[in-house]
Amino acid sequence: MLGNATLSLIEQEPPEIRDGLLELRRLIFETAAETDGTGKVVETLKWGQPSYLTEKPKSGTTIRIAKDGSELGDIALYVSCNTSLVSEWRGLFPDLIFGGDRSLHLSLGKPMPLPQLRQMIRMALTYHSRKKSR
Repeated sequence: MLGNATLSLIEQEPPEIRDGLLELRRLIFETAAETDGTGKVVETLKWGQPSYLTEKPKSGTTIRIAKDGSELGDIALYVSCNTSLVSEWRGLFPDLIFGGDRSLHLSLGKPMPLPQLRQMIRMALTYHSRKKSR
């Protein structure tokens, strides 16, 4: 579950940021449980950020969540810039805010786009398995 290092990192954030990050974390685990072929999701720290990766099988790419360091939003969801995910997401959800080839930015002053987030998380958790099946 939530590792001590990850929990400590999230708990250091202001309440609204902490709550937003915990909501993203919950969505990642819920979506993984609902998605066939995802396998076990491991929670760890990568680049100093809470990170979620699939293990056995390695069906997806790593998802990282963090307080947004840019001016694009309050919190962000990151994936590897070596994937085509953000490009795919831009095509599906043009009204959301993306940064480069690696991030989605969310403003906590607006409701979280839960259906879109679930679809993006599902796509990240199955990225490698989808790529193999093409």
